[in-house]
Amino acid sequence: MKVRLITPVALIASLAVAGLAGCQAATPAPSSSHAPAGAGTSTAAVLPVNSNPIVNASTTSGLTIVSAAVEDNVDSTTHAAIKDRLQVTVRNDTSTELTSLEIYYVMTDVTTKHKEAYYQALTGMTLASKSETTISFDSESGPGHYPENAFSIYRSSKNQVDFTVEVSAAGVQIAHATATKGSGAGDAAD
Repeated sequence: MKVRLITPVALIASLAVAGLAGCQAATPAPSSSHAPAGAGTSTAAVLPVNSNPIVNASTTSGLTIVSAAVEDNVDSTTHAAIKDRLQVTVRNDTSTELTSLEIYYVMTDVTTKHKEAYYQALTGMTLASKSETTISFDSESGPGHYPENAFSIYRSSKNQVDFTVEVSAAGVQIAHATATKGSGAGDAAD
């Protein structure tokens, strides 16, 4: 008798689960934003990485990080003050367009010694010969803007956070820079 009760109950439960699964609406994948060549933009989520995936052994010079800032930022066009973000200005000193740009940066909380590393392929970005551009990691949309992890130690720590930054492009050696966020929270006075 117990066997007869368990079998119908198990059958009804499995049918109910299958029915609920069939009724769930599919979540559409986020649409990718296509920027014109040279513009660069992305809306992908950014999570810490365990190691640097950049493989570039070139010794040919030509890519320079003009500046790297993480506080007291200014708009590269209007020169007006903007919210703090990782902002990197790169220059192409070669006679050809640079492609396959990617960035790897490590942030270190100076007090706790906690480190977080991030990598992004700068999808859609090219750098014309003898030109420079500014790349912002701020989760805003538009050309030159790439996502950031809003929960990183850069955003959550009130301690000084030091950054090491490297940018790579096909055919030229990796460019390096550093930046520092002083102690304090966000755009508050440090």
